[in-house]
Parts: sequence; structure tokens; C-alpha cells
Amino acid sequence: MSLDPIALFRDVATTVPAYRHFLAERDVDPAGVVSRADFRTLPTITKENYLRAYPLPDRCRGGSLDGCDTVALSSGSSGLPTVWPRRLEDELAATARFAQIFRNFGAEERSTLAVICFPLGNWVGGMFTAAACRHLAARGFRILVATPGNVVDEILRVVSALGEFYEQTVLLGYPPFVRNVIDAGAARGVDWPARRLKLVFAGEVFSERWRDLVCDRAGIDDPVTDTAAMYGTADAGVLGNETPLSVRVRRRIDDPATVFGDARLPTLVQYDPAHRYFESEGGALVFTADGAVPLVRYDIGDDGGVLPYADLAPEGAEPEEAGPEQPFVYVFGRTLFAVSLYGANVFPENVAEALEAPDLVGWTTGRFVMRVPENGRFDVTVELAPGHQGEGREARVADAIRSHLVAVNSEFAHYVPEDRQHPEVRFRPVGDPDNFPVGVKHRYSR
Repeated sequence: MSLDPIALFRDVATTVPAYRHFLAERDVDPAGVVSRADFRTLPTITKENYLRAYPLPDRCRGGSLDGCDTVALSSGSSGLPTVWPRRLEDELAATARFAQIFRNFGAEERSTLAVICFPLGNWVGGMFTAAACRHLAARGFRILVATPGNVVDEILRVVSALGEFYEQTVLLGYPPFVRNVIDAGAARGVDWPARRLKLVFAGEVFSERWRDLVCDRAGIDDPVTDTAAMYGTADAGVLGNETPLSVRVRRRIDDPATVFGDARLPTLVQYDPAHRYFESEGGALVFTADGAVPLVRYDIGDDGGVLPYADLAPEGAEPEEAGPEQPFVYVFGRTLFAVSLYGANVFPENVAEALEAPDLVGWTTGRFVMRVPENGRFDVTVELAPGHQGEGREARVADAIRSHLVAVNSEFAHYVPEDRQHPEVRFRPVGDPDNFPVGVKHRYSR
């Protein structure tokens, strides 16, 4: 069964004061929306024209926060944080996505230590993930949930104290932070292979080369079955998740442009059409979902698209290879996180891939900040791994970034003058408060 977007639209137009006013201001008669084609003509809602234009209670059914039992904040990476009230039903819908991942990990049969490495507090990642994992434990999954948050010492303390009693350990967190935890643990003598580590990521696009790098450092034999990324937002919880099928498909793509119309390799996940209705409009993802704050044709600001299961599923595959018969959504991330240099958009993932060069990964963390200051130069600040110095290595990093950008970003190669293609590189220590503050979601561009 799939979500009926027209039925949800009619309910929201009737019961949510803000949306009723939003439609009236745009001369939209809800009674005239009777088909999917009509639905696709509805104006999209955004943070600017809807979330920041109406009071929070007016965006809920009945103009009231009654029925909401908790609250989450967006990261604020695109501006001021947005407040999102939540209900138990919202958590249960997201729990189904975690169930798919943990079932693939064998957590119904194997005792599993789930370590929440997302920041805790009102930020959506930690508390929401912990709640979903506890719901799984209540359903019979053999999971113990530990919540050290994004504090490396506490995470390693939990793993050292409890890991030996469980058949596998799952770390859940932002990709670069999870890598930092693995590196720090290895430096302190943590035997990651003995922990039969599994990894769950959210919040950022990463390459398959990066996945292999982290798995190699963690002693993970099969990156396809032992890692999974989630596509989630504070706005609507978990929208989709990687499956072994989506990871296999992604790893087999030689030329992303032939599949996704872009040279960048996006995050590729599957989603449940019973809970989310996705569309792509002008290269932007638009989704409809119920919740404490219902969202109808919401443009979250992510670039991407939707593909049916049949377009990417391998023909004649064995059941374990075929995966769930769910559609795919691919996500490049937000164009606003790119920086513009001589009219060329430089995306964070372009620079991230450059920093994955074998002679760079050992002494950098993979985190950086891109800027184009008033002098028009391309500026990249790179985070050093603990115990490493960057002095004298600036030119090597600048060469790696420039070479990769020329190879993968045609705008950069053709728009940016050759004498401006080398970035000005500087290094900062791990956790530098101005560039790499601890406890918040990292911003790759400023």
C-alpha cells in the first residue's frame, strides 16, 4: 500500500490553519485537486514561504501542539534552526527504516551493542536514533542501546566496557565523526575486528572509496552488508535508507552522469512509499509526509531525483541480491552548500574525494571548510588528524584538490582561470572551534 498524497492533502487543507491560509493566498481551491496531475500543480512549501511564515501551532492540526510529546531542532546549517514537534507515531514510522538496517545486520539473532554517536539533546540525530533503537529492542531485536553521544572518550569507554559481551557492535553517527572514533580507538588499542563492527551513517554524502577506507580501518570485511547510510532530516525523520542492494548498485556505477545526470555520485537509498511520497521538480526533491507538522509538496532544498525499483534492480538476481522491492531516491545534497568561483559551483563532495588520496588520508580527518573570500581566491581549511602536523604539506593538498576538481568538475576546469585553480590551503587541529567545533553538525562551506 502506498501513501495517498491527495487524501493527505485534503486532510491537511481542512485541519491545518497555516496550510489552509497558504492555499487561499495562492488562490488554490482544494476541491479542484482530484488527480495526481492536479496534485503536481500545487505550490511547493519551503522553509521561507511556509515554516517561517506561520506560527508553529498553526502548522499543526487544529492549530495546536496537543498530541506532541517531544521536540527536535534542525541543525541550522542553512540558517536558523527550525523547531519540529514530534509524536510517538512519527518515531514508529522511522523505526521501520532502522528495522530494515538492523535486520540486515542480523540483530534479531545476534546480540548487538548499538552505540549512539550522534550529538544528544534537542538536535534530531541522537535522541531520535536512540528512541528508534529502543523501539526495536522492545520488538524483540537483541539490542542494547548505549548513548554516549559525540564524545570520543565516552564512546570508547562504552565499547571497552561492553563490547566483549556482544556478538557485534554498531556505531551510529555522522560519517567523519565515526571515522574519528575508529581511528582514535585503534590508536588506543581497541580491537575493532573482534567487535564485529557495523556502521550506520547519516547527514552527509560520501564516496565508495571513503566507505572502503573506513571499513579497512575498522576491520570490516564486507562494506556492502555491514554499513548503511540513512537519508534523514529533522523535518520528517528518516526518509530512506541504504540497503545492500542500493550499495551494490552504487558501487557498480562507473559514470554517474549516465544514471543521475550529474558527474557527482549521490547517496542512493530506498524508501517506503507507504510513508513517503517523493517527486522531483527541476532537479530538486519534493516530498509529502504526515507528521505532527504535516508536509505537502515540501521542497527541503536537496538536489536529487526518484527512480523506480525496476530501473536499478538487477534482472534475474537471487533473492538476497534483489533486495526489497521499494523505489529509489538519490540525493546530491544542497546546492547552497557549494561555493561559487568564477561562476563554477564547487561542491563539498568534490573536495572530499580529493582528500581521500592514499597519501593524505593518514594525517587528515577528511573534514574541511571551503570559502571564497573577497579577494576571489579559493580557500580550503583542512582538519589535521590528532598528533599530526601540516607544515610544508599545503602544496601537496592544493595539488590534489586542483587535479581532482579539473577531472570531475567541468565548470571548474573551464570557468576558473588556471592561475586561480590551486586553492589556498591551511591546516587546523582537530576540534578547532572556529572551523571544526565539537558537538554540532559540520558545515563544509562558509
